[in-house]
Amino acid sequence: MSFGERVNQFDAWLLDRVFQPFADALPERVSAMDLGMNFQVGSIVLSAVSISALLMLEGMSFDSVVTNMLGWCFEVIFYIGIHRMRGMVRPGYLNPLRGMLAGMRPISIPFALYALYQAVTADRAYELALWFNSLSQIVFVAGIYLISCHMPPPRQRARQGFGRGLQPNET
Repeated sequence: MSFGERVNQFDAWLLDRVFQPFADALPERVSAMDLGMNFQVGSIVLSAVSISALLMLEGMSFDSVVTNMLGWCFEVIFYIGIHRMRGMVRPGYLNPLRGMLAGMRPISIPFALYALYQAVTADRAYELALWFNSLSQIVFVAGIYLISCHMPPPRQRARQGFGRGLQPNET
């Protein structure tokens, strides 16, 4: 099995065994798409806080954080693109974003791990800003996986519980 196949297998496992059961257990009024989009907004806000902390608290110059600001712009553009396509995701149908984001999901995990590594090994002066950045990356990963989950029909989602089996009175 090649490395790419293993990455795809891990991505499918993470999506089907971790995030999809969580999405299925969400209350009827909260869909995985809505929660994932909220996570994306949270990621954008945390990233902006990280950049602001670098500029204001650490006294870095604008030139030093240009790359971070460009990355933040890409996050906003990604959010806008997903927001425009969210109408394609309907309860009871396959989620078309699942296939569209298949390349984005696995690549976001190493970026989150690297951001976490940066926060752990950072100098004391940059520690706060990099912890916000690592939290932003982790929230982004969770959001993109939630956005990729299928939305079950409303009846099925209301009956199904997270981690519980079929009850004796259910067939």
